[in-house]
Amino acid sequence: MPEILVLYYSRGGSVAQLARQIARGIHEVEGMQARLRTLPPVAPVTEIAAPPEPDEGAPYVVKRDLEECAGLLLGSPTRFGNMAAPVKHFIDTLGAEWASGTLVGKPAGVFTATATLHGGQESTLLTMLVPLLHHGCVITGIPFTEAALNTTRSGGTPYGASHVAGAQDDPHLSDDEATLARALGRRVAQLAKRLQA
Repeated sequence: MPEILVLYYSRGGSVAQLARQIARGIHEVEGMQARLRTLPPVAPVTEIAAPPEPDEGAPYVVKRDLEECAGLLLGSPTRFGNMAAPVKHFIDTLGAEWASGTLVGKPAGVFTATATLHGGQESTLLTMLVPLLHHGCVITGIPFTEAALNTTRSGGTPYGASHVAGAQDDPHLSDDEATLARALGRRVAQLAKRLQA
């Protein structure tokens, strides 16, 4: 069964919650399923050794996940209006995949979380899309035909799913945020299914 790779880094749990809702949306598309994977943190010296697999949640990504997926959803918390270092570090290791066209023609979307409403969600989503364009992905977002995009008072953008965690780093998604995350997962899965047909 074709799988959509939902790849993310999450520190406070918000991005992981978005990833779970995105996976739910993927599973709503008949014949498609989600493959949840996460990224390890980076340290000042990142080449020492891979950290052990997480005790709970999604396992760490391996390059084979990119080869085997029918589509990709990439998630990161916002760091000064940009993706977090672990996501950028992973992307920077994908030279061989770029050269061989591993992701060419595969649908992709992005998601993020911020502490504040104007904390850089849209700039983070846009900067995450740039390397996906270089990899030849078919970019998808959330159209305004999704009613929750017009009613949300927290996260959710046409560039991708998002969550406002607040100063307390609350990972609980609003109804609109969860709805839009599921919609993004559904869109990427539907597009992948059409492209494979």
